Amino acid sequence: MAADSTAVYVYGIVPADVEPEEDATGVGDPPGKVATVRHGEIAALVSALESDRPLGTPQDLTAHAELLDGSAAVAPVLPLRFGAVMTDTDAVENELLEANEDEFRAALQELEGRAQFVIRGRYVEEAILRELLDENAEAARLKDEIHGKPEDATRNERIALGELINRAVEVKRAEDTATVISELEQLDVLVNQRDPSDEEDAVHLAVLIESARRKELEEALRRLMAEWEGRVELDLLGPMAAYDFVTKRAPQG
Repeated sequence: MAADSTAVYVYGIVPADVEPEEDATGVGDPPGKVATVRHGEIAALVSALESDRPLGTPQDLTAHAELLDGSAAVAPVLPLRFGAVMTDTDAVENELLEANEDEFRAALQELEGRAQFVIRGRYVEEAILRELLDENAEAARLKDEIHGKPEDATRNERIALGELINRAVEVKRAEDTATVISELEQLDVLVNQRDPSDEEDAVHLAVLIESARRKELEEALRRLMAEWEGRVELDLLGPMAAYDFVTKRAPQG
């Protein structure tokens, strides 16, 4: 697979009986054809890559995620972090698969029949601001204090109001995240709390759940959406590879 000018890009680890789709492609320009390197009961999803080609384009990132997520929909996958490159297929088999065979096999068994989903909730700005002002007399006072006045004349009050609101949102976020986690406990999920990616994030969770319980997960979120209508907008992303629970470091080789 690899010549002197090529290397091998590794996407993730799968059971040895997994076969990539005939037209499956990955990173590269043109995109590399995806193949498997096997060792015993495990295999690596790989493709050839020009050894001096820099990685990191949006197309590369998308190709990496799409291959792993598509594979995770039909088989357990241990995703490797983006940018996992090794010298050749022998290195993949010996330095990656053989060296970690027991660990990889056990992890794949743990993932059998499970998938990751991401739950993302965003506050509706006007609704959460109104809620915070109703609950915080000092914030409401500062809001009235600066209303209709020049920014320069009310700079200190605006800073104080912003700090109050930010702290209040952090408290609300913790409370609402705990509500979602409590709602999901009955589904026997593993949960990883992600850092907020936006100041208006209400919930940002990754969950690992049995694929057969997907409808129960969706129903639980529908109940929360009805309860939080007009206050929080909830989205469910997935299924996807279990990045938050088993992602391995890029191999060196």
